[in-house]
Amino acid sequence: MPRKLEVVYGGKQTEPHKIPSPEEDLKLFQGVIDSLLRDAQDTWAEIWHELMGTVTNGTIILAEARYGAKPKCGWAEFLEKLWLLKHYLDYTRKFAAGDV
Repeated sequence: MPRKLEVVYGGKQTEPHKIPSPEEDLKLFQGVIDSLLRDAQDTWAEIWHELMGTVTNGTIILAEARYGAKPKCGWAEFLEKLWLLKHYLDYTRKFAAGDV
């Protein structure tokens, strides 16, 4: 069910509330999505960096990986970074779908 929002003015205002154009809305939307996805990419890069040298050598999984992987930062911080990446991606999807 669509809701109607109404601007409630407080205090003394000399001019009415400006309603952004569709182009301005799109620019704002793109800026938010860009920021969220940059954060997600930065987090992914941190996660990938943690595995460099111990599990991977660039793009090839090393033979030593069969003995188990151990991130340089430790498992607690590594898992926190994975959770943060999931959060960025979930929020971006919800924001793009209009669920936020």
